[in-house]
Amino acid sequence: MIYHIISKPAWMEAQENGVYEPPSLHTDQFIHCSTEEQVSGVANILYAGRTDLFVLGIQEDQVEAEIVYEDLYELNQLYPHIYGGLNLNAVHKVYRLEPDDEGEFAFQPSTELEYSG
Repeated sequence: MIYHIISKPAWMEAQENGVYEPPSLHTDQFIHCSTEEQVSGVANILYAGRTDLFVLGIQEDQVEAEIVYEDLYELNQLYPHIYGGLNLNAVHKVYRLEPDDEGEFAFQPSTELEYSG
């Protein structure tokens, strides 16, 4: 399973369109994703202060586009990138991602609330 952080409005739009194609697909040519262990760090660096976030749990073997694990920013970590639009049938779970009382994100799929809207 790989994960992608998404805003609630972007997730609603993807569901209307039947495919997820964020701006990064056009600027970077891929969709940024993370492993379970990387989600919290990414969220805390890029999304501090946000309260409208979800995490998509994506089943890799159901993604139609190519997935490449790579370290494009010399962080000494391989991040999964989806090189194409994300077919929504590959999304198996949608979690609400909420900061704690100190504003920090600590993603743990086993304890996160699943979104069912």
